[in-house]
Amino acid sequence: MKYLFFDIECSSVSKNAAKICAFGYCLTDEQFNILEKEDILINPQGGFHLTDRKGEQGLVLPYRYEEFKKYPTFPQKAEKIYALLQDRDTLVIGHASMNDVKYLNLESKRFSLPPFSFAFADTQFIYMNTIGEFSRQFALGTIADELGVCFTPHRAVDDAFATMKVAQALCEKQRLSLSALLEKYEITLGKIENYEITQSDSTAFCNFRVAREKAKEERERARAQFHIFADRAKRRRAKDGALKNKTVCFSHAVELDTERAQALLAAAFAQAARITYRAEECDLYICFATESGGRLKSAQEHGARVFTPEEFAEFLKKND
Repeated sequence: MKYLFFDIECSSVSKNAAKICAFGYCLTDEQFNILEKEDILINPQGGFHLTDRKGEQGLVLPYRYEEFKKYPTFPQKAEKIYALLQDRDTLVIGHASMNDVKYLNLESKRFSLPPFSFAFADTQFIYMNTIGEFSRQFALGTIADELGVCFTPHRAVDDAFATMKVAQALCEKQRLSLSALLEKYEITLGKIENYEITQSDSTAFCNFRVAREKAKEERERARAQFHIFADRAKRRRAKDGALKNKTVCFSHAVELDTERAQALLAAAFAQAARITYRAEECDLYICFATESGGRLKSAQEHGARVFTPEEFAEFLKKND
């Protein structure tokens, strides 16, 4: 068995197109001895429009963009790329592999090429399983720094080499082969076939998804309970009081603290306050001190006074 560690860079990416400009790979044996290593540079047949995931901050690739026009196009390099990825004696491995596999899918469709067909592993997903953390993504640079791997970011062949070193370090840390590491964490490989892509999975990630869905349902149930209370309690709202013509709004996090949120709202109703669930419409916004985000920003931009639950309780006492 051989391992093909690979990385792809694109000159631009959109929902329906990914113009590949570099396919870097590092081919090794099962002991991570390098057999081949190459940066295949490709004419993307389009300009370079490089942004982050939000489409804002420009990325900088360590290449001379003006030179790409002299390189072969993707169809001209397709035979070698297909051969590397679809070798039955080779396990394909990337970092955040789904992105690169999607790019390959888009390019094969763009040039009316045959669909790719291979299974693949993902060092990001393997790492997440080893530490039991699935709530956020881990960049290659982040993991490489932790494991002492040095490389040049966004040079495809260097990213591929760093991916290899990360896999090697994870194996050495647990004194297991890569296949044994995948087996230990019950990781199934991702797959691309007939233009359809299936991502990697594992027992731990499945359990995480179930727990996340359960927590979501519990949050929705708690918020619904608070809203039902609010709808009933506002019928008994005082007609006059210190908060007459004032509208209160609670953050989602405070709403989930059902007992305290209900007590605060009842006290606010007793002072003739009204309630809204739209932060941009409130005069008084109640949230925890550690909160941030769009709702808090909307309330502040509207000119609302912001309180923690404790501060709002004191405010209500002073007005009582």
